[in-house]
Amino acid sequence: MATNNLTKKEAIDKLKELAEDARICMMSTNLDARPIPSRPMALQEVDENGVLWFISNKNSDKNQQLQKDAETQLYFMNRSDSEYLSIYGTVDIYTDQEHIDEHWSVMANAWFDGKKDPEVSIIGVRPKDVYYWDTKHGKLANMAMMVYSAVTNDRTVGDGVEGELIIGEV
Repeated sequence: MATNNLTKKEAIDKLKELAEDARICMMSTNLDARPIPSRPMALQEVDENGVLWFISNKNSDKNQQLQKDAETQLYFMNRSDSEYLSIYGTVDIYTDQEHIDEHWSVMANAWFDGKKDPEVSIIGVRPKDVYYWDTKHGKLANMAMMVYSAVTNDRTVGDGVEGELIIGEV
């Protein structure tokens, strides 16, 4: 697997591509606890600065934990394309209508009584440490190369790429 660290705009573009393709992640909070509390979260978007946006209930355990300790770890996986993303970052929680309007999704109506629901909050995750694993040509080509490598014992065949996404101050 080749290493390709990316910086600035390239890093944000790769973060946006991988996170928005996967769309669902596991969000871990209270990172010093054992076991670490984790739950699935639906990504709304990754903005032009690399901030990841989520909708959450302001009274949820996750929000309470993030108010005490703003550090989080996100894990995205897109199995269909063999893409993976690990993001450590810090969180800001917003309850103002401007942020809610900007990041609202119709799908959130399944959990809330519209975007005016007083329980709605918006979570913005500012990445501090990001690492990705990707395939250059997709899962099928990667699988064919793995089979070839196993049959021929040729360890030089590889389609994967991994590396850090260095976004800078977000």
